[in-house]
Amino acid sequence: MKTVIGISLGASDQDFEFSARFLGQKLNVRRVGTNGSTAKAVKLLKHWEQDADAIGLGVVKDSYTVGSHRYAERDSSQMKRAVTRVPVTTGGRLSDILQEWALRHVQIKLGNYFNNARVLFFSGMTNYKLALAMSEYTQNLEFADPLLQLGVPKMLSSLDALELYTSGAHYVLDWAPTSLMSSVPVKAWTKLVLRQALQDATVIVAPVHELDRFSAKELRDKTIITSTVNDGRIAHFKHKGVNMTIDGAPVLFGHVLGPSLLDAMIIAATEKTPDDILEDDYLEIITDLQLEPRIIYPNGFKRINRFAFVIHPLSQEYFKNVKPIDLLSQVSPPIFMDTLEKVMAYAPPFVYSKVMGIKSPSGVEAEGWLISVGGTPGEIMNHSPEFTYRRLLDAARMAKNLGAQIMGLGAFTKVVGDAGLTVSKRAPLPITTGNSYSASGALWAAHDAVLRLGLVPLPPRGQKVRFKAMVVGATGAIGSVCARLLAMVAEEAYLVSPETAKLLSLKESILKETPDAKLFLSSRADKDIADMDMIVTATSGAGKKVLDIMKVKPGCVITDVARPLDLPPSEVAKRPDVLVIESGEILLPGKVAMKNIGLPKNVAYACLAETIVLALEGRFENFTVGRNIEWEKVREIYRIGRKHGMKLAAISGINGPFSDADIRRVRRLALAARGKAASPPEDASPPRKPTVARRGRTGAAAGKI
Repeated sequence: MKTVIGISLGASDQDFEFSARFLGQKLNVRRVGTNGSTAKAVKLLKHWEQDADAIGLGVVKDSYTVGSHRYAERDSSQMKRAVTRVPVTTGGRLSDILQEWALRHVQIKLGNYFNNARVLFFSGMTNYKLALAMSEYTQNLEFADPLLQLGVPKMLSSLDALELYTSGAHYVLDWAPTSLMSSVPVKAWTKLVLRQALQDATVIVAPVHELDRFSAKELRDKTIITSTVNDGRIAHFKHKGVNMTIDGAPVLFGHVLGPSLLDAMIIAATEKTPDDILEDDYLEIITDLQLEPRIIYPNGFKRINRFAFVIHPLSQEYFKNVKPIDLLSQVSPPIFMDTLEKVMAYAPPFVYSKVMGIKSPSGVEAEGWLISVGGTPGEIMNHSPEFTYRRLLDAARMAKNLGAQIMGLGAFTKVVGDAGLTVSKRAPLPITTGNSYSASGALWAAHDAVLRLGLVPLPPRGQKVRFKAMVVGATGAIGSVCARLLAMVAEEAYLVSPETAKLLSLKESILKETPDAKLFLSSRADKDIADMDMIVTATSGAGKKVLDIMKVKPGCVITDVARPLDLPPSEVAKRPDVLVIESGEILLPGKVAMKNIGLPKNVAYACLAETIVLALEGRFENFTVGRNIEWEKVREIYRIGRKHGMKLAAISGINGPFSDADIRRVRRLALAARGKAASPPEDASPPRKPTVARRGRTGAAAGKI
């Protein structure tokens, strides 16, 4: 029987010993910890040299390659040279293989897991190959080598910087005064900088024992890439709230075997020297043993994906809610606010709110940032598209640095120029405008409203609904999709837009998809408005009058998806027998923590909800960009949203959510106007209470999305 000894700088209370047949050889394997003592490790090396057939030395690799240069690790090399009779290995090559494999295994198995993650390496020098692999998925890399080696309060933020540092670090280490590096002020400063870096990181790459000194404040919700995580370590990580631990070290014979010990076992069993073992040998052994990287969830499955969303003020009223501007606006002439509005358009983007607490029934969570740019719609329209593109690209770079994996565009930022196409091509992360979910939310709310009013009879299964629907702004991004979907379900669909050529093209396209659709085209909404049971307004009129509400049929459901709204409160108040709803509001799953955006708690506009849905699904891609929205994507985002627990918020009007009493009142007034007696709706859904309460649009972030 051959003897294999693993000497580790780790804790001695994790020692173990076992005997097993490995690669055709009977081995007795023993792990011995030294509690961080290098001197004790050297003594153990000399002791076991007489009896062991191979020794695994669990310290920093004896050599490593950074860029095109190979470097020797002085202390590890000296410890290895203390033994001359038997082979000694740090398992460096095997460790590189197992850790990089673990990284790629997680990226494939979990899908886009490391995309734009903020990754902190305690040592980029000894984990260069892993850092190189990680750079395929994210550029948000930080290396603490100068901090931990020299006490310099500086992080390296790129592979180029790491290579440059490594080329000179050995010379610096030779003359750097040890007394200075170990002094109390330097150690305290180093500790502070490292703790802050840990809090900012998403993923931490570090030796498992070096994380013992950090608390839940630094480790909560983190992903840790390390090696040799045993049950004790898992319990430790559970207590500190770690999300996931990725361990390349396999479990064999009931124990977690570090790369150095496993490599020593391979050396003893194959009777080869470390230099004689080739990569093909490792591949064959890993395959034959059916090894697989370990993905450990200390607190149960948890995944947090990250998003960003761009918002902006819709009017000067927003600035009046910001101190001390609110006081100045009361005593300053109107020209002050006009000037402020122009100046704010040039302001750099800033984080308005961190968003947390979004949790899908699948267990996946999302967190993100609302990033504000300063231009109002008027200022955005007064400048060239390139002016807004530059600000959106600044916001995208900010989102990337924060670790967001996808960014959504809100309100007028998504209609400027080519509606997100240019931004998506130039941005450092995927972009979506949210228009697919806005269209879905519009019809979702309209459908719910029609059912609750009960003025339109439900059709037999498989037949179209016997009602007339109109889309005002039918050639726009959201309007065209609403037109396509209504053409599939409505008996007659009326498409309105001043862009007559586009209307003809839209009709031709719809008839290819829905040959039996009955379509009517007009450049004016008022022409056929009196006969409509449902109207969707989706213009970019910016407050211009798009229809005469006094001509609308009693009991008509108007879904206003334009921002700003096509129908101001003064117009809506004229027709209490018409149900005017604001669509695109989605109830988010979980307990959402977010600053006021002018909506009730847990409620978001559909464009923001689309960004969140894609984040929850791990779909980090340019989903909805440009002016032509694919209706297949509208259906897809609806399906994915339902999967992750998205619900339609209460049907809301200008003055808040409609209660069952409000719906009955509109129905009663509509029937009276039609000259019919009111009766309970036979086909309507059962009465229900509104699911959310709604605040007015005068809050700190009112109407920004």
